Amino acid sequence: MKGTDTLSIGELAERTGLAVSAIRFYETKGLVAPVRTESGQRRFMRADIRRLSFVLVAQEFGFSISEIAAQMEKLPDNRAPTKADWTRISREFRKHLDARIEGLAALRDKLDGCIGCGCLSMKKCQLYNAGDAANRHGRGPRYLMGDRPDVPKEL
Repeated sequence: MKGTDTLSIGELAERTGLAVSAIRFYETKGLVAPVRTESGQRRFMRADIRRLSFVLVAQEFGFSISEIAAQMEKLPDNRAPTKADWTRISREFRKHLDARIEGLAALRDKLDGCIGCGCLSMKKCQLYNAGDAANRHGRGPRYLMGDRPDVPKEL
């Protein structure tokens, strides 16, 4: 790679709005992989601007670094990601976002009712969590954590 085809870490920081330390952090997580010059200076591809921008957007949507890294491993190392590459990743992220939206909507709709904590402190809990059935799944608000109450066969 020629020097003009790449960016220093400072130039990348300026272009992305990230601190140099944040770029180093993302490097340790495998989200960007600079090459090193003979003197040890990091040199980043221009495509790393897009990669880091994608990381920032994905984090804003609540994706973890490991979830982002798993998707970014599917991107090519030797060229800038194409529209097709991003479309493939966005399909995967859409599935996760749809599931989160569904979960958030369910939470919103149940905020004033039982949350499945097993407290049995409200009369309604006898409907949602009769006999503290949620307890068999473990501690905490089990139904909010994704466990589902058994539906009686009579219904």
